[in-house]
Amino acid sequence: MIWNEKMECMDAHNLKNIQSERLHDTVAYVYKNCPLYKSKLDAYGITPRDIKSIDDIKKLPFTAKDDMRDSYPFGLFSTPVHNLAEIHVSSGTTGNPTVVGYTKDDLKLWGEVMARVLCCAGAEPHDRIQIAYGYGLFTGGLGFHYGSLEMGLTIIPASSGQTKRQLKLMTDFKPRILACTPSYALYMVEEARELGLKPTESSWEIGVFGAEPWSESMRKEIETQWNMLATDVYGLSEVIGPGVAQECKYKAGLHLFSDVFYPEVIDPKTGLDVKDGQRGELVITTITKQGIPLLRYRTRDIVSIKYERCKCGRTSPRISKIMGRTDDMIIVRGINVFPSQIEHVLLGIEGTQPHYQLIVDRKAGELDELEVLVEVEEKIFSDEIKKLRGLEEKIKKEIESVLGVFVRVRLVEPKTIERSEGKAKRVIDKRMV
Repeated sequence: MIWNEKMECMDAHNLKNIQSERLHDTVAYVYKNCPLYKSKLDAYGITPRDIKSIDDIKKLPFTAKDDMRDSYPFGLFSTPVHNLAEIHVSSGTTGNPTVVGYTKDDLKLWGEVMARVLCCAGAEPHDRIQIAYGYGLFTGGLGFHYGSLEMGLTIIPASSGQTKRQLKLMTDFKPRILACTPSYALYMVEEARELGLKPTESSWEIGVFGAEPWSESMRKEIETQWNMLATDVYGLSEVIGPGVAQECKYKAGLHLFSDVFYPEVIDPKTGLDVKDGQRGELVITTITKQGIPLLRYRTRDIVSIKYERCKCGRTSPRISKIMGRTDDMIIVRGINVFPSQIEHVLLGIEGTQPHYQLIVDRKAGELDELEVLVEVEEKIFSDEIKKLRGLEEKIKKEIESVLGVFVRVRLVEPKTIERSEGKAKRVIDKRMV
């Protein structure tokens, strides 16, 4: 089943015509209605008349998160605030938060693309869905809610947290679909077992997981523990929230809805395109939004992209799972390190738990030090010291062979590392303190 077959299976020629028309209209719209974009385009000597094709997108300036923070709260909007139907705000842990707004038409668009997401994951009308993403200013919960309404699903709006209650809802209401962060899905495995439940016998058949990077190893762990199909959803609040891209059952990349969000993949240092299949930073231009359209928004997410037709029939471009973020990446002794690389190693070693934390420090006059805290199974932690040291050394060698940098590994007891009901905190960088 494909939710919008006309758009999701369109041939490249007709899609390009639609993208070209929508890009021109978007540039004209922001040029007229957003003083900040008008000044940016004027500085580049660009007017809407210069945008005749989607290929002309390269003439446009990039937009970065700092542009949104610096114009806080509504400076980057292209419609008066009284025209907005809804406003969302990021956590804003550093500086001003980012603010996004939706007109009524934007909310309809959000429901449409989220219906595509759910259908792509394998949902069918009248399925029950348990939404364990947070509701409120975070866009995750409501995005899934609107898409589920559009598709005709029966919604259990659980929101995040209250894990025992989540498991009771699953047991009593028997939803087929679970939507939450992947780290929370694994956290619920532990809680289920403590309650005497068998995760492999749950009602959940499909999981739609996102909001944080996660590896193929973590997918395998979730699928094994819950006996479900674990699919990846991608989005970000600045662009729309969840709903930008989604995996189908073949799990061969996330279908990006490029009639709504035009993608580019660039070298984050030079800003130039990388070749298809090569990793780079994802850049998105929204070509149908009204409240806060964005031109060439630098997501900071590292992906690769491919354009051939998928076995499911969709012709939309497919991005890889997020390989990391340019801002989540840490540099240790000159080496780029992504938490997902370490996660992949740990999930391939028997006896380790899917919970870890990276601690980076630098003492005065010395080189960076990377310490990896790894939870191990209770039975292993109670083994003799010699066996523990052997496992520690094995993990150390595996990580160093992948990263090419010296690491210290410290094994810790189960549940030592703080759990999260939302995004997991993987990195503590004491160099920044």
